[in-house]
Amino acid sequence: MTEPRVFLLPDLGEGLTEAELISWHVSVGDEIAVDQPIAEVETAKSAVEVPSPYAGIVAELHGKPGETIDVGKPLISVTPLSTGAAADDAAPAPSPDSIRPADDAAGSGRPEATPGAASSAAAEAETYREEEKAGSGNVLIGYGTPGGHGVARRTRARKSSVAVADRADSAAPELSKEDELALLRTRVPGKLGAVISPLVRRMAREHGVDLGEISGSGDSGLIMRRDVEAALRTVAPAAAPEAAPQAEPVEAPSAPVESAEPRDRDARTGLAISARTPVRGVRKAVAANMARSRSEIPEATVWVDVDATALLDLREGLKATGAEVPGLLAFIARFVTAGLKKYPELNTRIETSGDGSQEIVSFDGINLGFAAQTDRGLVVPSVRGAEKLSARELDAEIRRLTQVARDGKATPAELGSGTFTLNNYGVFGVDGSAAIINHPEVAILGMGRIIDKPWVVNGELAVRKVTELSLTFDHRVCDGGTAGGFLRFVADAIENPQGLLLDL
Repeated sequence: MTEPRVFLLPDLGEGLTEAELISWHVSVGDEIAVDQPIAEVETAKSAVEVPSPYAGIVAELHGKPGETIDVGKPLISVTPLSTGAAADDAAPAPSPDSIRPADDAAGSGRPEATPGAASSAAAEAETYREEEKAGSGNVLIGYGTPGGHGVARRTRARKSSVAVADRADSAAPELSKEDELALLRTRVPGKLGAVISPLVRRMAREHGVDLGEISGSGDSGLIMRRDVEAALRTVAPAAAPEAAPQAEPVEAPSAPVESAEPRDRDARTGLAISARTPVRGVRKAVAANMARSRSEIPEATVWVDVDATALLDLREGLKATGAEVPGLLAFIARFVTAGLKKYPELNTRIETSGDGSQEIVSFDGINLGFAAQTDRGLVVPSVRGAEKLSARELDAEIRRLTQVARDGKATPAELGSGTFTLNNYGVFGVDGSAAIINHPEVAILGMGRIIDKPWVVNGELAVRKVTELSLTFDHRVCDGGTAGGFLRFVADAIENPQGLLLDL
């Protein structure tokens, strides 16, 4: 009897060594395919579906919803299908002029295969088994099997078609423990959506399709066979295929709370302990990042009160014309990107090498992060290439990223690629904050609530709409002159907004 293959929880990236199992998508006894989503786990910032690198029958589920599983520990056991079934699944990829649905080739009307065709089919089956053994190409939070990174290699030379036909019924060898560990450690940055089965990879390779240019229509951005077929049929640029309906987001179970015994008392305070709540998931990741920021970055903070009356009047005037008006945060984001172009030192990162030497890394572009409060905690999605966008375009992207973050569906590229962070803590009803820098960035700009305050205008006292801006910055990359210059630039833009908003 074929031994089940054990799939270990892959490296989730972002410094995490564990994940909380939210839900299973399969049950014991189910038949699953390569790259089929089998479970949903919570990473540091979002909920992610885990695809299976194996096809077969689910033999065992190693964990229950709500449990925490360490990276490298068993997640699921899968018993491979019979060789005959595997050979049937490994149908050769069609040529561009003969693409048709996979099930069209099935049925009683299928012509009897010739000896040559049988040899070809057997060779294709052997190729499929070798590619599957090399890894499915799955990528989870920036990590995947060798198949997705282009480093997989065949363990033996390709046999002739006759030899392969003679061995078509033999079972595929199991992965060694070393191979399993290699699958866990292979990194493929920025490829969350490119979850590809061996057949899809080979089909794309044979027809010269760049999988990096395809938007997957499957769940969580899986690139399916139909996506490659659509790319082959495309002669001129066309609209992207309509995304498959997304399942309703699964609500993560609340963190288990271990109830303390009534007699359990705190030794320091003498009070009874009512509960103990494990620090894990998003809260654990946030805590680690904030602690690292405080310990590594010599930060300083500057702040200024700003008269935002002109900006609010501008928005009201646009509303009166019936135009679609961006949110206030989008306007501030537009001013921030303009300010970072003028003061690029604040759009950098410090890297430390093994010998202790440091470099300031500058970027050709701005990925503007913004703090978003979600049910899973505070996350910081980032608008990529923000310096190229108008206020309206920034508003649309901020709204989109906020929604995917709250749904727990933001990708690592959307959550971990920021170069500067904007934090509107005014939504919590506070005026100011000395924020903690989002490591490894070097600065964060905060904005408090906008309230009526007495303000001197042209020598006379008036009631104006006033807010407070605060900039916390890494003193290693610049001094107070640069930080103050940037902050004053943004403040001036808020007080006189028309000049920077001509691209609306």
